[in-house]
Amino acid sequence: MSLSKRSIEALVDLVEIKLSCLDVFDREDAREKAILENARRELIAIASGKRVANTQAAQPAANVA
Repeated sequence: MSLSKRSIEALVDLVEIKLSCLDVFDREDAREKAILENARRELIAIASGKRVANTQAAQPAANVA
């Protein structure tokens, strides 16, 4: 499946809006923030034509008590 550049830009905007509204209070919030930040990086990489690697296993979860 292929997405247009315009669609990818819209998705990046939506992810950034959600990130700006997200308050981290617990591990679940920190996990959601990490997932959204990763999604943003992947979308930007796709838009720029770079190859996207699966970085989920490479990035440790945030340590939030």
